[in-house]
Amino acid sequence: MPVLPLGLACVAEAAVRAGHNAVLLDLMGEPDPGVALKQAVTSFRPECIGVSVRNIDDQNMERCRFLLEDSRAILAACRELTAAPLIVGGAGFSIFPESALAYLGADMGIAGEGEAAFVSLLGKLEQGGDPGDIEGIVLPGRSWTPKTAFSRDLDAWPLPDTAFLRPSAAKIPGAWIPVQTRRGCPLRCSYCSTPRIEGTASRKRDPEQVVEWLQEWAGAGYHNFYFVDNTFNFPLSYAKELCRRILERKLELRWQAIIYPKQVDDELAALMAAAGCCHVSLGFESGSPPVLRQLNKRFSPDEVSDISGRFADHGIERMGFLLLGGPGETRETVEESLKFADSLRLEMLQITAGIRIYPGTPLAALAREQGVIAPDDNLLQPRYYLAEGLKGWILPRLQKWKAGRSNVIL
Repeated sequence: MPVLPLGLACVAEAAVRAGHNAVLLDLMGEPDPGVALKQAVTSFRPECIGVSVRNIDDQNMERCRFLLEDSRAILAACRELTAAPLIVGGAGFSIFPESALAYLGADMGIAGEGEAAFVSLLGKLEQGGDPGDIEGIVLPGRSWTPKTAFSRDLDAWPLPDTAFLRPSAAKIPGAWIPVQTRRGCPLRCSYCSTPRIEGTASRKRDPEQVVEWLQEWAGAGYHNFYFVDNTFNFPLSYAKELCRRILERKLELRWQAIIYPKQVDDELAALMAAAGCCHVSLGFESGSPPVLRQLNKRFSPDEVSDISGRFADHGIERMGFLLLGGPGETRETVEESLKFADSLRLEMLQITAGIRIYPGTPLAALAREQGVIAPDDNLLQPRYYLAEGLKGWILPRLQKWKAGRSNVIL
């Protein structure tokens, strides 16, 4: 699914509301990014350039693509076109602030949410002050403590003007518009990078602001949406309220959401279906209770099965995810997970073998303890955890299992 730059648009919106001029350039899908960049810089003549880095790599253990090379090339092209300061941010950058900044060669970076920090940084640049005291700012050559900028009040930074994203959406037939109603996740899965990107405190937007934004898009002819919240169903009451507000406005939408397979009652599933939900992503990761405990999952296979069936009963398609090879994984638990996934009768199943190790996670600490990674590895270059006894076996086994199952992506 092509991804629209929602985070970058949020930062651009914050800059405009603070009295600055901003132009958003989305290089995704550009036939010649260099030409598009040159045209934008030449016509706008920016006093600073913010570059959003969403992904570091593609998380594929066997055929990994290190995507940061492309970002570095874009920053180098900016250097040739202008002397304006180059500032990097985004989800991918926020996981690796110091190492990514050094690799990219930018002037400074913002770790965590960018709206407040970017506006403060623009003020410092105008006044010639030292930006080092701004929360979330990362500077070359300076030690940085793992403290990022997270706003307590999301409504202080409204969803961006749709004008920032419409040029991107117009290039994609049937585009799915990303919408984020919450940030932060308190669940602390052992491998997850979300705490570095969004923090662990869950913060919510006013549902009325969200549905007004959806209505504006619908009025412009867009009806496909993707709720990119890590856990659409948490809190349960908030998810239900969003659905009710959509129904009250009689918005004819089709949308997708990410579901943590716990605390989904029949009322929520019914409300989601009535409000236009057509597809959910279920990140259950394993069908083995011991492996789920190792991943710090708070649900059981029985709960996954019940919730999956509940969505199916209401006509909502389900895409499941298996994340195999983590701590405690054996050939037997892999087989258990495959059998469990079959039992769910999902419309689609994505299987990943080997878990990308991210800094600051319990998985990274365990990998260092076990000698899987070196003590001083900053993990910018992709490293993967694969339990003993699975190397050389798991991929051939999965390929064999996939044969004849058209709904499986490997």
